[in-house]
Amino acid sequence: MLFNSYEFIFLFCPATVAVFFLFARKSRNLALGWIIVASLLFYAWWRPANLLIICTSLAVNFIFASLLRRYASDQHPPRTRNLLLALGVGFNLLFLGYFKYVNFVQSVIHDVTGADFVLVHVILPLGISFFTFQQIAFLIDVHGRRIKDYTFREFSLFVLFFPQLIAGPIVHFREMIPQFRSNACRFDKEGFSVGLTLFSFGLFKKVILADGIAPHVTPIYEVAAAGDIVSLFTAWIAALGFTLQIYFDFSGYSDMAAGLARCFGVKLPLNFNSPLKASNIIDFWSRWHITLTRFLTAYVYNPLALWLTRRRFAKGLRGLGGRNTSAGAFIQILTFPTLATMFLSGLWHGAGYLFILWGTLHGVYLVVNHLWRLIRSRIGTGQKRPGKLPRLAGFLITFLSVTFAMVLFRAPTPEAAVSILRGMVGLNGISLPQQIMDRSGLTDLISPIVSPTNPLPAGEFLLAYAWVLALLLIALMLPNSIQIMARYEPVLGSKPQPLNQFGFFRRLAWAPTIPWAIAISLLAAMAILRLGGPSEFLYWQF
Repeated sequence: MLFNSYEFIFLFCPATVAVFFLFARKSRNLALGWIIVASLLFYAWWRPANLLIICTSLAVNFIFASLLRRYASDQHPPRTRNLLLALGVGFNLLFLGYFKYVNFVQSVIHDVTGADFVLVHVILPLGISFFTFQQIAFLIDVHGRRIKDYTFREFSLFVLFFPQLIAGPIVHFREMIPQFRSNACRFDKEGFSVGLTLFSFGLFKKVILADGIAPHVTPIYEVAAAGDIVSLFTAWIAALGFTLQIYFDFSGYSDMAAGLARCFGVKLPLNFNSPLKASNIIDFWSRWHITLTRFLTAYVYNPLALWLTRRRFAKGLRGLGGRNTSAGAFIQILTFPTLATMFLSGLWHGAGYLFILWGTLHGVYLVVNHLWRLIRSRIGTGQKRPGKLPRLAGFLITFLSVTFAMVLFRAPTPEAAVSILRGMVGLNGISLPQQIMDRSGLTDLISPIVSPTNPLPAGEFLLAYAWVLALLLIALMLPNSIQIMARYEPVLGSKPQPLNQFGFFRRLAWAPTIPWAIAISLLAAMAILRLGGPSEFLYWQF
């Protein structure tokens, strides 16, 4: 079941919230138990057989966690705990690998060996990457004795809580369960208002903005996949359009998830914070899918970098040390862990060559960014705040780099990606619709370099660029929904922020007033009226 569906908005969500507060009058435990039952119904809506998958994962991980807790005392040898952890993490990786990567592995073997065998098609369960990563983090935290007290109901609530079940954020037990433990399960009008407002923002972003630009983007990728040439201006519609589509899709989902959680008195961690405004690629990854970056940093990058550092120290070699960093230390301790982590990030996002290439390319971006910081520190400018021109240059380089990489993320085939990327740099020629060339009055001047063979009609061409421009202005010029509602701490870690940087738009700071109620109602109504339209399945597929 998707948040942007009639059955969720008019049936599941109101019924779940109503029953939750009804049960809370009798028993707080009954209300929390209802969330677990409702979450299972939510997950089973699309494919009931998925219940067997998620319940198996839940039960096996709880058994491993219980064994880890039993052997947590110093009376038991560390080797036993380490073996249990390895088995638990191994189970999760194999579990995820089978459902998500078996088809890809079979296709790779087929491509490499040319073996002619029947490929088994395994249906990917919704959200398997998210709830698997959460349980891996839970096992590691139990092993490290950071989690000592929990029940099966709490563990189930932590994994199954439906606002974050199928597309994140990737939450930690220690930031969620204390909220449920202290939750009075009583109706809070302020929290409920914040939740509905956030959900309305997110629904508008997903249904109106992300799904609105999709019809102008998807056909171009289909044309490229069919082998047709994509010229300069059309290629940039595809690249910029999809970057903005997935931006508002993910931003919208994050808002809806946070809003739904607030209706139950729970705050999810911040997972999306205007990443297209980033001035460098490190800043981008601190804003885009924040909880995934947090997970990969804590459980992949840091352990790998620490292990490599210790190995260097054991050999008497230097580690990373600012201006004294050697090339060998930079490559071994920073470059290799970064590339490995981002390779896994690409593989996590999807089982395919282009996803892996996308992740690895971002790893290269990050290494270059760290190298630039190291060079600046050595020439004595590292502590100085960059001026407006360098910040603008950093923003443009980051934005173009992200847009370039997003073509790999979206393209259905490598050939389609190559066609669009060639078009972006002008290698496929330049073309405009004949009608635009005729009305420009510059046909004779530009005809030597611009061809009137663009397949898009003039109206469609101009409308596509109008969509791109409008969404760019919204993404780059306006405060995001978390900033607008920051005075109410809509998510964990958000704090009131001055909106002076947005000039006239600083008045957008949300307040429970009649004008705001009317505005939010209009956004929600527009989105609901369009629910029956085409809607692409983006971040839910991971």
